Amino acid sequence: MEFTPREIVGELDKYIIGQQSAKKAVAIALRNRWRRQQVDEELRDEISPKNIMMIGPTGVGKTEIARRLAKLANSPFIKVEASKFTEVGYVGRDVESIIRDLLRIAISMIKNEFGNSVKQKAIENTEERIVDLLLPATPKYSSIEKDYEEEKNSTREKIKKLYKDKKFDDKSVEINIKESKPTIEVFSAIGMEDMDFNIRDMLENIVPRKNKTKKVKVKDAYNIILMEEIDKLIDMDKVVEEAKRRVEQNGIVFIDEIDKIVSGGKGGGPDVSREGVQRDLLPMIEGCSVNTKHGIIKTDHILFIGAGAFHIAKPSDLIPELQGRFPIRVELNSLTEEDFYRILTEPKNALTRQYTELLKTEKVNVVFEESALKAIAKISFKVNELTENIGARRLHTVLEKCLEEVSFDAPDMGGREVVIDDKYVYEKLDNVYKNEDLSRYIL
Repeated sequence: MEFTPREIVGELDKYIIGQQSAKKAVAIALRNRWRRQQVDEELRDEISPKNIMMIGPTGVGKTEIARRLAKLANSPFIKVEASKFTEVGYVGRDVESIIRDLLRIAISMIKNEFGNSVKQKAIENTEERIVDLLLPATPKYSSIEKDYEEEKNSTREKIKKLYKDKKFDDKSVEINIKESKPTIEVFSAIGMEDMDFNIRDMLENIVPRKNKTKKVKVKDAYNIILMEEIDKLIDMDKVVEEAKRRVEQNGIVFIDEIDKIVSGGKGGGPDVSREGVQRDLLPMIEGCSVNTKHGIIKTDHILFIGAGAFHIAKPSDLIPELQGRFPIRVELNSLTEEDFYRILTEPKNALTRQYTELLKTEKVNVVFEESALKAIAKISFKVNELTENIGARRLHTVLEKCLEEVSFDAPDMGGREVVIDDKYVYEKLDNVYKNEDLSRYIL
């Protein structure tokens, strides 16, 4: 299904409060991918994605917007932190490993999709194999083979029916399983991370995997055999080809903390390789060919989303060439008290709903009154002002502290209902958030 920009923003609104300019920017970027596919093939390769730079403090939804966008588009997605990479020649990861990791994620994703498409056939094959294990041994007398075949077919149907009725779940059977591959660690030089996988595969293939017999219950044997059958039915060559295509055409790379690779201009110390990281990132973002164990991946049409708080550095401090590769810039606003209240009530995965469902597993029914939600929003906003502003993540710490006693006592509460109102919230948190020194440690 192809979403219009308005529909994309509508889907993002279900999980992320506010930040409409950022949502619009990513919605247009995603729609442009669909538009590009409709263009004549001659021009299609000439149209490059318009990469996005998100500027805003932590906890305001930068990563969540990108992650939800990738899920919506069913695109391979990877989040990396720019500060973990380094210019070649210094200690740290090579930037090209981002694309290799993205391809691995895509292969796993496509394998799951292919697995779902063959699952029904795999289930049928698994049931037949388990019935074979449950059948009595074949007689060795050829004179009664014909009679035996008829009896065997009849017995097989009976056993199959009993198996489907779960009558054999606790019966033990012997199955042959392949031993797992030995783990061989290979340490590669900087810039050659992909070589260790090729060497590891080669060394692991030298040591043959042996079959071993294991006695398990039928219900456990089902899962083991099902995974084997799914693997047999999946064509890994097709999986890899589709994964490569999807990475090149639909991949999304989210580079967080991109402001941390801006040099402070001191010219030495820890800043020495920061500009080098930008220069190493540049060809990948411009479009280049990256060598992986599964072949060459072209990065020309991968969407790159950069993000950073830019408290100290400014986007204009990035090297000019890299600035030019992020033509769309959107600023995300700090969250207000009203935003906190909406975050607690509106999203499909609202924190209050998460806590309510968690405690329901202990048969404790937690009810949040509106006054409580407003109190939690107010305290979270105030603590962010008094201490470090960590955005919506503050709600996690405040709610956890508020519900600490209920969470601890829940197994012994015997199905009680707990009503959380503003009085309850202030009783649990008032002393902490009013004491600035204490709130720095506790909240």
